[in-house]
Amino acid sequence: MSEVRISAEPRTDFGKGGARRTRRAGKVPAVVYGHGEKPSHISLPALDLAAAIRKGGANQLISVEVSDGSRVLVIPKDIQRDPIRDDIVHADLIIVKSGETITTDIPISFVGEAEKGGLVVHELNTLSVEAEATHIPESIEVSIEGLAIGSQRYVREIEVPEGIVVLTDGDQVLAAVSEPRGEVEDEEGESEGEAAE
Repeated sequence: MSEVRISAEPRTDFGKGGARRTRRAGKVPAVVYGHGEKPSHISLPALDLAAAIRKGGANQLISVEVSDGSRVLVIPKDIQRDPIRDDIVHADLIIVKSGETITTDIPISFVGEAEKGGLVVHELNTLSVEAEATHIPESIEVSIEGLAIGSQRYVREIEVPEGIVVLTDGDQVLAAVSEPRGEVEDEEGESEGEAAE
């Protein structure tokens, strides 16, 4: 995944009041930590951060360039959003280094169509993996093409890019194909009616 550059400023105004003032200025208060470094408090342009998360999701590599001259490579660890407006209100960013292996969750992208008439139920939306910090894919593709009614696709059956180690239990179901409920109920209704006759 390619990195996104975002300019940041050191933050010295703390507490709820300081955070509110930062947000009113169109910025997001954030904390950068990891690798034994002392946590640093910064503010990031809200629009730039939101665009980066939209582009690469929760594992987007961000090169944070602080106005004091420091530069650090991070990925989002925790993004807090306003429950009503869905704006980002705070970000925890963890420092990563090239070549370093980290554990993270990667979204699953289901492709293809199951057997006609089948109802696909997605049991998992993400996979827990171990991957090199600067080579985390945006998503892992799982094909359900032609999956028959009554069958399932398991974690152990998927192929992942080289260098990715799946930590999610291989026996877990990713997706299952079942008969639509309405049809089952109709059949039961008919059999009950026939029995009554």
